[in-house]
Amino acid sequence: MAADGVSAGAGAGAGAGAGEEGAGTGLSVSLETAWGLRERPSKGPKPGLSLDRIVDAGIAIAASEGIGAVTMGRVAKALGASPMSLYRYVSARDELYVLMQDAATGTPPGMPAEVTGWRARLEWWARAQREVFRRHLWLVRIPITGPPATPHQLEWMEQGLAALDDSGLEEGWKLSVLMLVGGFVRNEVTLMADLDAGMRAEGRGPDEAMRQYARKVDALTSTAPGRFPSLRRLLATGVLGVADAEDAEGAEDAEFEFEFGLGRVLDGVAVLVGEAGR
Repeated sequence: MAADGVSAGAGAGAGAGAGEEGAGTGLSVSLETAWGLRERPSKGPKPGLSLDRIVDAGIAIAASEGIGAVTMGRVAKALGASPMSLYRYVSARDELYVLMQDAATGTPPGMPAEVTGWRARLEWWARAQREVFRRHLWLVRIPITGPPATPHQLEWMEQGLAALDDSGLEEGWKLSVLMLVGGFVRNEVTLMADLDAGMRAEGRGPDEAMRQYARKVDALTSTAPGRFPSLRRLLATGVLGVADAEDAEGAEDAEFEFEFGLGRVLDGVAVLVGEAGR
């Protein structure tokens, strides 16, 4: 998906370096596992232990405690197994990250037939990616180490490229557009997650946090208004002290900031599409 540029889950060792190289394929062990090219153990030392259960346990830990809490030992404890027993199924934590990422990303939902035209389809694609990230905020905490290469990542990439079929753009430009839109989605989700985490840590809600921030900026700039004229004008409108643009501007869409940003990104793409059609 979008993330690192092209697909919602691209990152965590999807490229080379996630585990050792598989025998004869040139793919990392994690990719061989994700694509079903590695033979899975038929029976482990603990009854009921399986790769799917290990991945599910990792996702559950990441959702409740954050991706940093996902270790082979912690997953083994959650499953009531020994850490060594997990290595029959997963060669390393980085490989587990790849498998967790692909499972959480999932297959992209089918695009409705009524969504037509490159812009509408790309908007739909971006929103769908965002929903995945918002359901699994830990995904944006996994470092990006390579381009998308797992099954679900490439399915998202395929859908994004197909959305641009009628754009008239060259294939290379299409890829650049996906990187631009996917990067915007990932950055917006990461920013919102960071702000939310900070407010929660301080025990404040969005409204209180923004009012406090406005008071702070007002105090810091009031003694030197000539140094911060633009900030002083902004403070005078009251916009800085509200939690979202809906409160300040009367916008109907509660997702105003995301939609505003996505719209401006696509406005730029529209210029590129227009130039390609000349």
